[in-house]
Amino acid sequence: MTSPAHLSVALVQQSNSDNAEHNIEKSIAGIRDAASKGAQLVVLQELHRSLYFCQTEDVDVFDLAETIPGPSSNTLGELAKELGIVIVASLFEKRATGLYHNTAVVLEKDGSIAGKYRKMHIPDDPGFYEKFYFTPGDLGFEPIQTSVGKLGVLVCWDQWFPEAARLMAMAGAELLIYPTAIGWDPRDDKDEQTRQKDAWVISQRAHAVANGVPVISCNRVGHESDPSGQSDGIQFWGNSFIAGPQGEMLAEADNQNEQILMVKLDQKRSENVRRIWPYLRDRRIDHYQDLTKIYRD
Repeated sequence: MTSPAHLSVALVQQSNSDNAEHNIEKSIAGIRDAASKGAQLVVLQELHRSLYFCQTEDVDVFDLAETIPGPSSNTLGELAKELGIVIVASLFEKRATGLYHNTAVVLEKDGSIAGKYRKMHIPDDPGFYEKFYFTPGDLGFEPIQTSVGKLGVLVCWDQWFPEAARLMAMAGAELLIYPTAIGWDPRDDKDEQTRQKDAWVISQRAHAVANGVPVISCNRVGHESDPSGQSDGIQFWGNSFIAGPQGEMLAEADNQNEQILMVKLDQKRSENVRRIWPYLRDRRIDHYQDLTKIYRD
């Protein structure tokens, strides 16, 4: 399957409420808007159907989960077919009772499921109690072949791990895509908030540089309260962005508003960057054995 030389990509940065139907309507409206402006690939943020429910541990939340294929993937598949585009969505997957994943699903422009990726790195921190809800992924780091290219789809916490980006690139990923839900503790001072956000951007731009591929990072925006009242909730920092193959910032959203970002990627240029900066050629895999250890004691 030949990838287009120029690819119009878009992401939808949105705020969320406890009304799942309203959330999906907003996502669909954003997709339609992007498609009307020529987007061939549209990326949604992590868990875009709901609030970020991992601030607390609540067994009733599992009622939000759904199968894949299922209602949301079917709806988005029909939309992808209608608009003739590829959509990357992020769903709370029910694989079986007691077995759930944080899963990104890719809908092809004919409405079919091109593939899915189950989040591999699962955090467990104050306000981000994901290990309670999500089983670590078991599909590995495998790019998903689509009509618009080979997509290296990862999810949120994965974006801090260079190994994940590298393995996707080593399998031929032409783009790295990160649906995300990350934000500030409102109690942190402004300097700490800036450091956190900058680290997040730098880390992902570094993945673009080290692998010579564009990066699409789609984060949510807005404040979401802590249902337990134990904290001040999370202020999701938005700042979704699209970076080029040398880490150059091609488009960036702000940290307050719902926005649609669009960029036309020159995939030939990305290929030329990889020719000029051939990191895969110069890797010393004969001396990397210890990377499979947790720590070099």
